[in-house]
Amino acid sequence: MARDSCLARITAGVAVGGAVGGAVGAVYGTYEAIRYKVPGLLKVRYIGQTTLGSAAIFGLFLGAGSLIHCGKSY
Repeated sequence: MARDSCLARITAGVAVGGAVGGAVGAVYGTYEAIRYKVPGLLKVRYIGQTTLGSAAIFGLFLGAGSLIHCGKSY
């Protein structure tokens, strides 16, 4: 397996993880902002922080999983 394909797999894993994590974070952040009655524009900030945090964490884990999986030869 070439290095470029391994790097492409890791990049794709981070991108997919970021997209899925961002979507889940946006839904969860919206739910929490409504549940705790966050006022005004702070609601947008809260949803944004939740979205970015969730996207970063999930992207990190999926990228790490892709890195581990890339090292295996079948």
